This record gives sequence, structure tokens and C-alpha cells, in this order.
Amino acid sequence: MTNLVAKILIVGAGQSGMQIADSLRENGFTGQITMVGDENALPYQRPPLSKAYLYGDADEESLQFRNQKFYQDNNIELILGDAIVAVETSTDGGVATTASGKKLEFDRMALAPGSTPRKLEIPGSQLDGVLYMRSLADAQSLKARWDGAKNVVVIGGGFIGLEVAAVATKAGKNVTVLEGGDRMMARAVCPITSEYFKAAHERRGAKIVLDARISNFVGEQKVSAVELADGTQIPADIVMVGIGVLARTEVANMLGLELANGAILVNEYAETSNPIVVAAGDAVMLPNPTGAEGLVRLESVQNAVDQAKAAAKTLMGLREPYRALPWFWSDQADIKLQIAGLSTGYDQTVVRGNPDDDAFSVLYYKAGRLLAIDAINQVSDFMAVRRCLSAGQTIPADAAADSATPLKTLITA
Repeated sequence: MTNLVAKILIVGAGQSGMQIADSLRENGFTGQITMVGDENALPYQRPPLSKAYLYGDADEESLQFRNQKFYQDNNIELILGDAIVAVETSTDGGVATTASGKKLEFDRMALAPGSTPRKLEIPGSQLDGVLYMRSLADAQSLKARWDGAKNVVVIGGGFIGLEVAAVATKAGKNVTVLEGGDRMMARAVCPITSEYFKAAHERRGAKIVLDARISNFVGEQKVSAVELADGTQIPADIVMVGIGVLARTEVANMLGLELANGAILVNEYAETSNPIVVAAGDAVMLPNPTGAEGLVRLESVQNAVDQAKAAAKTLMGLREPYRALPWFWSDQADIKLQIAGLSTGYDQTVVRGNPDDDAFSVLYYKAGRLLAIDAINQVSDFMAVRRCLSAGQTIPADAAADSATPLKTLITA
């Protein structure tokens, strides 16, 4: 395929799009690479936006994956501040049209569009100060209001919401987290870990409200409060909404690609239902890379990078199945949560250490075999389990609870 494919168009200039371009060159592809992104900034890292960038420990330049010279040296055409609005394809390639009128020919296309924040559509949602956190522009908008804000309300007790809440609490602001569910980070962790994070944020000064029912935002032009269903009004100079993300499927819909649960369906080689199109990253629904049955959608840097590498190989005819172990992290002030593996379907948990010490781990098991770990300020536990699961091994549950015994010494087949 390498000899037949001369032009590759990458739609999306985030983590996956960047990695696809990088991997194509690393694997020896010498043809034309064009990458289109709808933001004006050079491709950049998103995770620091809600942490280091908001703290002031990172700036726009330090977030960039590469400087402009890298794209020039590697002959990667970068089209920024533009978007694909139409696509025509055949069995051999196609032509994409951008909003500015550019016509981009391609032999193969890689979709890496990422995701967009799920909006909270309630009265007052258009008021100034009701913000989201996904792009650099979002982070800049939040940061511009930061110093003048005393009261910060975070809607959503997931990773992004709690990361922003941690920054705000550390900055001495009055912080309230409103979570519509009955526990924090419920999609990602077990009740033990959820309860720890609730207590940890409360100890650091935040107010946590579970089962929160929000009726509207209060204010004239600018938000001044969040009103709950019972009439309670919580003062707010800033409202940061973090209630999940939606896969961006605009171009996939133009192509008529098969979707699953609102995301682009791919196989283990990152191939879509169109044989000339691959896809990777947050917008993708893929076979579970651990080898377990079922499809998963993985919103993580690790998946964005590793799946993009598989997609690049597929584009070059080097088809290799994607089998990387999923792992995730969330830095919430002085608390580092690291997750390795997927805990779906677990029937047993083992706790190592004491949550009251802000350093412990929760290991997940199914039928006696290790599935995953939540490591809170326990990097050695995280690394041991990550190595263990990557090698297809396990750690006996009855021995794992002894925090005096390093997990790496307990790994067995």
C-alpha cells in the first residue's frame, strides 16, 4: 500500500492527529501529509489546561507538541483555523473541501476529530461566566476571569471538574462542586475511591453536593448564582461545566461512516466502515484492547497516542492489531490518581493502605484475576500493576492487601 498511497489527509490536529503524522514519518512514509485543525493554535496538549496552565505553571508555548520548524522539516502541511465542510470519496481516494474553500485531494484519510463538551441546556446557560473546559480558548476564557472571581461553582464531579475545583480551592476561592449522581467520578472508579475523593476535596475546603438538581443560572448578562431545584442559590462568579463530552462526528457523517453509541466505529486496526478511512482517539468506539469482549470508548492520552500509532501503520499497509493496556491519570492539587486497566465487570476489590493517609490503592478483580487498579499517590503500585497487566499476568488478591509487601514481588502468571 505504501507505493500506492501518496497523499494522506488527517482531520484533527489534537493528540491523535499529531501522533498519526509523527508515526507516518517515523515509519518511513515519504508522501504528502496534510493536517487540518479548526483551532488557530499549533497542535497542543490538552490535559495541562485544567491543571498547570490554570495554575500558571505552563503557558501556550510550553503546551505545544512541536514548534513550527518541526512541521516544515517533516514536510507536514498544517492548515489551522479551518474545517472540513464537504467530502467526496471513491475507492481510490477523494477530495475534501474546507470552510475557506481549499480543495484537498487524498488517497487515504485519518479521522482524529476528538470530542466536544456536552452542553448544559438550562435557563441562563448563555450568561457570561458559564464556561466549559476543552480547548485552549476555553482555558484562556476561564483564566481571564480567574483573578477577579471569589466564588467558583463546578458542575460535574468527573476528572475535569475536580481538577478545576482543586486549582480553585488552592487559590483560596469559595468552591462548590455540584454532582448530579450519587458519587464522584462514578463512570471511572468504584465507590471506595469516589468516597475518598469527596472527603479529600472537602478536607481541602470545597463543598460537595451530590444528587444536585440544577434548575437555572441566575444573573443579568453575567452569571451571579446557580439555582437548585429546591430554590437554593449558590453564589457564582464563574461556573465551570464538566458533564462529559460528545464525539465529534461531523466528517464521519459526511462520509456515511458506521457509528456506535454516537462514536465512530472502528476495528482493531483502526479501520472504519470506509476502506480508505481510519480513525483514532476520543471520537472512536473500538474493540476492547485488553482482549475482553465488547466495545469501549477511551478518553485518554494513552489511547489517543497508541491507537494513532496503529492507525498510521494501517495507512501504510502494515496492519497490526491495537492491544495496548489502557491507563489514565488525574492530578487534583496534591492528589495524583493513576488508573491502569479497565475495571468493568469487577466482582471484588482489595484496598492497600489507608485512605485517610492520602496514599492507598484499590485493586479490582473478576473471578480472582486482576483487572485494574486505582492508585492514589502510590506510583509504585500503579507501575507494578501496569507492567503486570501488560504482560497478561495477575496478582493474588489475598496477598495484595498487605501494603508492606511491594506489588511487583507478587506478580504471577
